Amino acid sequence: MITWWEGQLIPRNGYQCWQLLPPQHSLAWDVGTSNGQAAFSLGEHYEQVIGSDISESQLKHALQHPRVRYIHTPVSMSDDELVALLGGENSVDLVTVAEAVHWFDLPKFYSLVKRVLRKPGGVIAVWGYNASVTRPTLDGVVKRFYETAKPFQDRKTQYLWEGYRTLPFPFQSVGLGSEGEPLPLEIPKEMSFEGILRMLRSSSAVTAAKGQGVDLLSKEVIEELETAWGGADLVRTVTCKAFMLARKV
Repeated sequence: MITWWEGQLIPRNGYQCWQLLPPQHSLAWDVGTSNGQAAFSLGEHYEQVIGSDISESQLKHALQHPRVRYIHTPVSMSDDELVALLGGENSVDLVTVAEAVHWFDLPKFYSLVKRVLRKPGGVIAVWGYNASVTRPTLDGVVKRFYETAKPFQDRKTQYLWEGYRTLPFPFQSVGLGSEGEPLPLEIPKEMSFEGILRMLRSSSAVTAAKGQGVDLLSKEVIEELETAWGGADLVRTVTCKAFMLARKV
């Protein structure tokens, strides 16, 4: 089962698949942890979890867990400094990235992952989502929203919209998705209309458009979405189209 919490798809019952893949469960590193949702989940299964983020303000709101430690990793931090904070080379059993790896400098990040993952058997798992299915009337409105947003999307989000099919992922197979063929996931989730709006507002394209004087979520668009939803007070089942890659060094 995977749950959508405030804009992130978080593997919650991963014991059956990727969370048990590493032979040891001493240390997991959640990269781009944001407010710690994935790190909190990992804390139930690993002796120690480190959640890192370049945003210090996000970490101030991170979910607390006795086995989770959060570290601020500004862009000025060197790779050697970060490796030392994580416990040195060959020390991490599992690296996770929830809906963020497409923003990274991939060659630099993958080089770092190969340094810190335990050998043999250390696993890296990345996942994201790029669509949801509810009912035809709403899906049409949401599709038009994303079409309008395309000119304002950062080029790095192309990996996300392509379902990570074109994402370079130079690691060894563990049977959970492969480079070019991520593992597809369909996740049902009960959501409110406000939850849908939060999801749309979290798009980087909305922020970019606003900076150029364009409101992608104008009053008219929100009213159209609300009508298609069936009313602001309704809770509906949304099926998120997600995808995952998990491989080892």
